[in-house]
Amino acid sequence: MLHLHHLSQSRSFRILWLLEELELDYKLSRYERNKSYLAPDCLKKIQPLGHAPILEVDGKPLIESGFIIEYLLKHFDKERQFKPEDNNETAWENYTFWLHFAEGALMPTLVMRLVFTKVVAKSPMLIKPISKGIQKQVEHSMIANNLTVMLAMMDQHLSDNHWFAGASFSAADIQMYFAAAAANAQAPFDSAQFANILNWMKRCQARDAFQKAENKGGKLTFQ
Repeated sequence: MLHLHHLSQSRSFRILWLLEELELDYKLSRYERNKSYLAPDCLKKIQPLGHAPILEVDGKPLIESGFIIEYLLKHFDKERQFKPEDNNETAWENYTFWLHFAEGALMPTLVMRLVFTKVVAKSPMLIKPISKGIQKQVEHSMIANNLTVMLAMMDQHLSDNHWFAGASFSAADIQMYFAAAAANAQAPFDSAQFANILNWMKRCQARDAFQKAENKGGKLTFQ
């Protein structure tokens, strides 16, 4: 029995999408963010951290989108549709690298930008100019340039590959899509500079399973 606890505008969209790609039967519970844009406390009753996604497997709660993806592929993707075979070295390296790049490099940078944006928004009027100054310095020295380099890496890779693992769609695309969509929501991609990323995103959005996930879990708007 699979039971996905899905939080709107969160990484749990990845798991919802993969469940649809695998055509599995599952129960879906949807949750909305609170006024502070955080997960509701009721998720902590299911798993102490209260982070989404949470996938219950026969009552056992699993967390962390990367781990859940690997778990589902190990136990349910018997034909290896969404993960390259180990003997396909190039595809395996691409798959594994981008699967980890999403959370190891791209998402932490985006979260840092989001945190500083929230700090400025919640700062009292008297200190808002100071917090804005700090935000500007962090954006300039630690965020903007790093993101530009990362996005350039992604775009270059997609100029030579239809999908992140290579010729075939894989769970690496599912993992990367959420991070790319979050980056595009924060600062829309230049259509000339990052055309390959935008075209890849359109290919993802055109998949039946992606559209089914949106219909069940809501569109990713990051608002």
